[in-house]
Amino acid sequence: MKAAVVVFPGSNCDRDLKVAFENAGADVTMVWHKDTQMPSGIDVIGVPGGFSFGDYLRCGAIAANSPICQSVIAHAERGGYVLGVCNGFQVLTETGLLPGVLLRNGGLKYVCKPVELKVETADSAYTSGYSQGDTITIPIAHHDGNYYADEDTLKRLNDENRVAFRYVQNPNGSLEDIAGILSENRRVLGMMPHPERMADPLHGNTEGRILFNSLVDQLQTA
Repeated sequence: MKAAVVVFPGSNCDRDLKVAFENAGADVTMVWHKDTQMPSGIDVIGVPGGFSFGDYLRCGAIAANSPICQSVIAHAERGGYVLGVCNGFQVLTETGLLPGVLLRNGGLKYVCKPVELKVETADSAYTSGYSQGDTITIPIAHHDGNYYADEDTLKRLNDENRVAFRYVQNPNGSLEDIAGILSENRRVLGMMPHPERMADPLHGNTEGRILFNSLVDQLQTA
């Protein structure tokens, strides 16, 4: 399986995401934000965490207008897989690939700590290695992780079983404790917690590795 990880100025989790994909068995290429095309044969694109372009304007807004993001959008529209983590989730909402926005944390402070997540659905390539209702521990590290969407969008996400993860104890004010959501075709996942930081035993647990293994296994058997 071939993966690409996009690198923006200010990305700081791109190498972690690369290693997590590699440990799951993927062949990974790092792609610079000024490139206009993805390498051929890419199965999944990772949009990493960090502070792209210093989080100026709005988090993810400048990155979403980088040349490479047109290729990310085209990949998703062709049915390709895209994983956006933290700042990557913000970028995906700014591109319109996922609905809603990420606002300043409810407490107006940067939050960095392990949190418990409830797996809301196992019906996606990313979450099939979990069981619905599982509780996993994944770290967060964000200042603008407060998920917001209008009532119609929230209803659609719930009705279509597109909320992937919810916080057990909400750390940032996100509506309905939402920590991660899926696109309509379930191939684009955006989440604020960092599964790549829980993908190695030295990190404390490997509950994040399950997500990457699930994705690679699903794509290899598709």
